[in-house]
Amino acid sequence: MKNPAPIDKKAQINFWYVLIAVFSILFIQNLYTQYTKVEPIPYSRFQALLEQNKVAEVAITDQQIFGKLKDSSSEKYTEFVTTRVESDLAEMLEKYDVTYTGVVQSTWLRDILSWVIPMAIFIGIWLFIIRRLNKNIMGSGMMSIGKSRAKVYVEKETKVTFADVAGVDEAKEELIEIVNFLKNPDEYSRLGGRAPKGILLVGPPGTGKTLLARAVAGEAAVPFFSISGSEFVEMFVGVGAARVRDLFEQARQMAPAIIFIDELDSLGRARGVGGFGGGHDEKEQTLNQLLAELDGFDPSSGIVLLAATNRPEILDAALLRAGRFDRQVLVDRPDKKGRQQILAVHIGKITLASDVNTEQIAALTPGFTGADLANLINEAALLATRRGGHAVTMDDFNNAVERIVAGLEKRNRLLNPVERRTVAYHELGHTLVALALPGTDEVHKVSIIPRGIGALGYTIQRPTEDRFLMTRQELKNKMAVLLGGRAAEQLIFSEISTGASDDLARATDIARAMVLRYGMSDAIGNVVYDREQMSHLPDNYPVPKSRDYSEETANKIDMTIRALLDQAFERAIKILEQNRTLLDQTAQQLLETETLNQPEIEVLKQQILGEAASSA
Repeated sequence: MKNPAPIDKKAQINFWYVLIAVFSILFIQNLYTQYTKVEPIPYSRFQALLEQNKVAEVAITDQQIFGKLKDSSSEKYTEFVTTRVESDLAEMLEKYDVTYTGVVQSTWLRDILSWVIPMAIFIGIWLFIIRRLNKNIMGSGMMSIGKSRAKVYVEKETKVTFADVAGVDEAKEELIEIVNFLKNPDEYSRLGGRAPKGILLVGPPGTGKTLLARAVAGEAAVPFFSISGSEFVEMFVGVGAARVRDLFEQARQMAPAIIFIDELDSLGRARGVGGFGGGHDEKEQTLNQLLAELDGFDPSSGIVLLAATNRPEILDAALLRAGRFDRQVLVDRPDKKGRQQILAVHIGKITLASDVNTEQIAALTPGFTGADLANLINEAALLATRRGGHAVTMDDFNNAVERIVAGLEKRNRLLNPVERRTVAYHELGHTLVALALPGTDEVHKVSIIPRGIGALGYTIQRPTEDRFLMTRQELKNKMAVLLGGRAAEQLIFSEISTGASDDLARATDIARAMVLRYGMSDAIGNVVYDREQMSHLPDNYPVPKSRDYSEETANKIDMTIRALLDQAFERAIKILEQNRTLLDQTAQQLLETETLNQPEIEVLKQQILGEAASSA
């Protein structure tokens, strides 16, 4: 069935415009008729014309006298009007043989102009304000509050294909089946199979879930309904459910089509959680309607539901069962190869220097998502533009990575000499411990230039490869590196500062996870004591803390965590004591140059290894 042609709102004639135009024409015509031929004259002039026997006839109203001249050759007008003055007018007209009549003046036009037009203008302004308020509150007016607010894209508007998506090859392979079904449904179902009703894209923010959904629509060349989960629910009860019904009805009329719901967790949150006052009833009604629609439509009709979320653990179980969202596709952070592919897609839009190596950039950016890499390329291009370069160099990419990871440089934040010296030894404490211990992340740069909000200095470490597992010894080494800054302060100044607060927090988190979650403590054993808070509850939700272990065990856990941190601190102190001379020399160099780059760090590493070999 063909859809009716959409009505062009611009072609509709506004009734108020027509009414105002008609009255304007009548008013102008009346003025033109009265004032183009009729000359207003004073009453004394009228008496003079009578005495000169020039008046042919007059028409008398309550307030005015309209007259015609016998001969207008001596005057510039043929008709005149004057204000009536109480006098013996009839005798005077008879004396000069002037024909006169009484006229009942019509005041309908004046009444319309003085009463109807102001009232119409007032009503028009009132309706305009009401419509604007309704539009601001409810999107598009009171009558359309239950309409779906999904944006509809066709193939030409989408302009996104799988060629624009990189770094998520496994996810693309999963979605190719959906494209094939939408293009050739008969071929796809020839063996009795059916397309999944719903596909849920799961992954961290910025990994390209929305881009993948648009690429599916672009490849399949079908209408693409895009809407966010938060756009269903309004302040009025029943609006969300009505919009869900309207959305699926529109999709059925334009099938084959794709419905994409972004941020599904705002709509499909688990029911019955946190609603003590019944404030979540509207969201639950909306979710119930979505579940009913998922049960009600046939996938053979050509409608595919795509959804994206970065919090699948808080979704309602009924939403994820088989027959609704049949397939979950993981869109994870890209590995090194995937980052190279993403860089290749975005890097063609900027002018590159010959020294740029995408493999090296991918190695410098572990953990970056597709959105992070796109932002990195843009930052590098802006840095090259700021320095007046003709192309983006590798140094621009290195500086862009530092800017994203560590923050913006704060060269105007001046430190006194004591603070600069403390920061220099603190950062070199991290660096020397990291270079001395095996299996730690490679040190890329050390600086005492303040960056970001509170960082007075920074040591940038990046892994040489993507890691998915860490051993107990590697975690202990990581804690020693984090405590290396405080160890250097203790060794050099016999005093500690507040600069290690973040290091202490991170080291404590690692030690606590080793004991409570990973079972990496001999004193505690292979037992998991950390019961995480229910993921579908907000972080600040008041939940009573339940503990499945005794006070004696809790005391043992605290002592074990502290022992791990003390051991890491002692290891850092020992390493720095063995390299005290090198620490002092490098600190003096860092105070002079403010930055140690990769070549200087490599020399420092060789010196540390030489010291270790000689002492052994």
